[in-house]
Amino acid sequence: MRDIAVLLFLLFCIGGAFYRPWLGVLALAVFSYLNPHAYAWGAVRGLPAFQVLFLVVAVSTLMTKDRQALPKDWRISVFFMLWFYFLLTTTQAYFPVAAWEKFWFVSKIFIPLIFTLILINTREKLFYLIITIACSIGLVAVKGGLFAVLTGFSHRVYGPPATQFYENNAFAIAVLIAIPMLLLWLRETSDHRVRLGIYGAIPLMFAAALSSWSRGAFLTMGVLTLLLIWHSKRKFLIVPLFIIGAFLAIDFLPQEWFGRMETLETYEQDASAMGRIRTWKDGWHHTLQHPFKGSGFEGWRWVTERDWHSAYVEMFAEHGFVAFGLWFSLITGTLLNLTSLPKKVKGVEGMEWVQNYCYMLRLSLIAYCVGTLFLGLSYWDLLYHLIFIAVLVKQFALKELEEKGGSIENARSRQRASFNKLNRRI
Repeated sequence: MRDIAVLLFLLFCIGGAFYRPWLGVLALAVFSYLNPHAYAWGAVRGLPAFQVLFLVVAVSTLMTKDRQALPKDWRISVFFMLWFYFLLTTTQAYFPVAAWEKFWFVSKIFIPLIFTLILINTREKLFYLIITIACSIGLVAVKGGLFAVLTGFSHRVYGPPATQFYENNAFAIAVLIAIPMLLLWLRETSDHRVRLGIYGAIPLMFAAALSSWSRGAFLTMGVLTLLLIWHSKRKFLIVPLFIIGAFLAIDFLPQEWFGRMETLETYEQDASAMGRIRTWKDGWHHTLQHPFKGSGFEGWRWVTERDWHSAYVEMFAEHGFVAFGLWFSLITGTLLNLTSLPKKVKGVEGMEWVQNYCYMLRLSLIAYCVGTLFLGLSYWDLLYHLIFIAVLVKQFALKELEEKGGSIENARSRQRASFNKLNRRI
């Protein structure tokens, strides 16, 4: 029965992609982040669903006129430069077979994301894409949160099978990234049923992140909580809710959980923490010796025989400082853009949406930046989706601002013409 349901859903997505290619972008997001066919039990579980959808979207994109050129944004150029630099470092990698395999894996992540830039050509479509990503992660998180509460947080919660964030630590970060995206939906909708659903989902998503037993996720949660309070329009209501939630969590969480979190203060005595620090030092010293090419994909096997456990170390250790500069500029440039863009449209009637989009997306990106200090997720599709969404937000906002500016200027011109005509009559 489950196989039939997943197969019907896949066929529905294929039909939607042929009917409206931009719906295919949403379907790709669902099969990338939720990966529904991985929950099937029979033959459907082994179907290359994402690859099939990708081909359908590619064909429908060529056939449709409802598309746009790539946005003229510096981040698009830097993205392609980074991708090309990955190719160069792969040719010099220490483990060519593993490096080429990882390069093609990353390329398979990057190529479908380009459809986002081409087919998501209106703000309404972008809104639906953000909702789709948030719900794809949120559905599994709500299920995991319920499981965590019912079992007293005694078991770890994992992500969707066969995804980049199946592992409990990565899933917790993905959940924390998705929370501001759901809050964006909350701010942009007036449907009371949707709002009640989001209010109910977010505490369970926090519970799922807590039940990952991830120290990095715990730090990320702290930062995200403070920023959510800062951006809240109803701090007098939000602060007491967070305090009550914290006290309830303390009563539910097992003592072993607190023992694990306490190692954040005594990391010198924790073998895992000290092992990570040694790995970061090894990656840094190796990059100083090979600043332009690094070790190539999967270079940790040669340099330190231990996973990097940091997106930042992973990027400069595997590809050198040039690639790290390109990658880091994408992140910091997007954060700066999401901070400055609301100021450009401040006070313009009808453009309040820009502030909601920018601030919530900024929180998601900050959650990624904090969480990946301790996780090697520099090739995560969710990161590049956030960057491309920010590019589209800027494009739509500036276009709308220009149109509104033109309308205002035309109105002023008509007023001046009427005033001059009246003067001549007088």
